[in-house]
Amino acid sequence: MTNQTADGIRFSDIGARLRAHRLGKSLSAEQLAAKLGISRAALYRAEKGEIRKIETLTSIAGELGVSLPSLMGVGVEYVNTAITFFERMRQLEEDCNQIVGLFSPVSYLLTSDRYDDLLSRVLKESVPDGIDAEGIRAVDALLEILHARKSAFRLRRPLIVSLISSVDLERFLLHGMIGRHDLPTAVAAERRLAARREAEHILHLLEDQPIGIQIGIVREAVPATSFQIFRQADRSVLAISPFRLGEQPNVSLGVALITSAPEAMDLHEEIADRLWNSALKGTDAADYLRGMIAKYAIEPERALQLS
Repeated sequence: MTNQTADGIRFSDIGARLRAHRLGKSLSAEQLAAKLGISRAALYRAEKGEIRKIETLTSIAGELGVSLPSLMGVGVEYVNTAITFFERMRQLEEDCNQIVGLFSPVSYLLTSDRYDDLLSRVLKESVPDGIDAEGIRAVDALLEILHARKSAFRLRRPLIVSLISSVDLERFLLHGMIGRHDLPTAVAAERRLAARREAEHILHLLEDQPIGIQIGIVREAVPATSFQIFRQADRSVLAISPFRLGEQPNVSLGVALITSAPEAMDLHEEIADRLWNSALKGTDAADYLRGMIAKYAIEPERALQLS
């Protein structure tokens, strides 16, 4: 069996979507296989793109609560959980040569290891009604996917163009890495200091200008949702997301869109070009960010006094 139909649908992509939606439902391969009445080996083959019967695919789509066209990638793929979305990001990044996107507050792929150390607490405290055992497992599963994304990015080093909104950066520095606003004063100060350190990490990237990393600070109004363009060897894929990490994260509610539709690609390529052309870059961006840190970030001495 070939990996692609006459319509250009890739079986390997279908398998990748299947896995992402399974993870988003917090189902193990064994659990889903049992629900479907098939062997675990058969499900693993399906997740590798070895799909022999449309009936099997239809059954899987029904069990996962996703439409068959979405699972096949026909038109627009709709994703309603952060776990599914970030797993799809990991899959798309595996094969891409360049990532272009507007991230809020900064691209996770460019964050420091310190960011990861604090992210678990920030995500867990962002859930309004507290965390039960299932919620903790969901956050842990999400973090595992995020760590895999960052590790793969550092290993493969695809080109990345990261557009950062100055408004998002200001809010990040003012509020810090927080999941909610009612934190104790000492904790809030610690989180603002963490945001300062993350902004300083971005500043170092702007000053050092590592090969393959381009950062632009956008001062004009930006879309309310983030988007990423994944440029692969034979196609480009667009992802539009309501999910966000960092300050006041949202990993619980929203619908993300993934598509290769030409019109959507063209429109977002135009937006990316416009934002990049008007963004501050290089030394100008570094000077601007340095000023933002001085104006909005908490001083380490002040954070120590409040702790």
